[in-house]
Amino acid sequence: MAEVVLEKVTKTFGGTVALDNVSLTIPNGAFVVLLGPTGAGKTTMLRMVSGLDKPDSGEVYLGGRSMKGLSPAERNVAMVFQQYSLYPHLTVRQNLEFPLKSPLLKTPRDVIERKVKEVAEVLQIAHKLDNKATALSGGEMQRVSIGRALVRNPEIFLMDEPLSSLDAKLRADLRIELKRIQAKSGATLLYVTHDQIEAMTMATHVGVLNEGKLVQFGSPREVYEQPVSVYAATRLGQPHINVLPADLFAGAPASAKSIGLRPEHIAQGEGEEALVKRVEHLGDQTRLHLAFKKHDLITVTDTHSPLRGGETIRIQPSRPLYFDAVGMRLA
Repeated sequence: MAEVVLEKVTKTFGGTVALDNVSLTIPNGAFVVLLGPTGAGKTTMLRMVSGLDKPDSGEVYLGGRSMKGLSPAERNVAMVFQQYSLYPHLTVRQNLEFPLKSPLLKTPRDVIERKVKEVAEVLQIAHKLDNKATALSGGEMQRVSIGRALVRNPEIFLMDEPLSSLDAKLRADLRIELKRIQAKSGATLLYVTHDQIEAMTMATHVGVLNEGKLVQFGSPREVYEQPVSVYAATRLGQPHINVLPADLFAGAPASAKSIGLRPEHIAQGEGEEALVKRVEHLGDQTRLHLAFKKHDLITVTDTHSPLRGGETIRIQPSRPLYFDAVGMRLA
């Protein structure tokens, strides 16, 4: 329910540049996933929006209003940290109620009870409402942390790897629920993760960060299919994109130094020989680990493929991406 704008934001910690002159406009109601390795600036960006940290230069706008001088409490945002942010002496119910009891909100008691019940059921912790926070498992604690943000119905959610401590099934369930809740509420959501599945399935937009700089911003499909650089290309896709010398295959542009091949963009049956080193049957797909002209690469094939290690196949690029000497995409 609020557009987020970062205008030439820079933030340093000591000699480390966490954000480097970042300008970004996040549309109202967008679900934005921030991608990049540790130290890329993802969490710092969340802290700029929340008000927990102040930019050294530049400005942050929420819903068209400058946030300069406003504390976190004065911004209608809710943040979920990777670490559990619970009051250990309170029950789950009391932890969930706490944000709604703020004097600024003046939430009626019946509304508090209804919201707590709804969120507890969504997060599968309704049977734990009367337990102390210290009696919960790590996954349950994180669900309560997420619940504390959800009950407030803020204009902006800020989430820093909120599902990383959960088991695979619950993570998959909550991906669906978070996307549903965000779509229903219309809130803008900034979400940090290293999980590429989360990025591809939940995001309306993906922001790729590297050493404090915003490398690319667009839809998951756009970043996946039209990456601006080798770095951006490696942020999405499982298995990772194969990056090989451009001259391994015929037809590369003269200025190309490397070729990027998504596993599904390697055609089989024609072209040059490659050795099958290993076959992985994963149920919904089969991955082939290949040796091609002394280089390793991965492709995918029919789920019922009879291929085995030691056999040879013929391969050729079907939708190659070409990059120059510094790793930038060639048109």
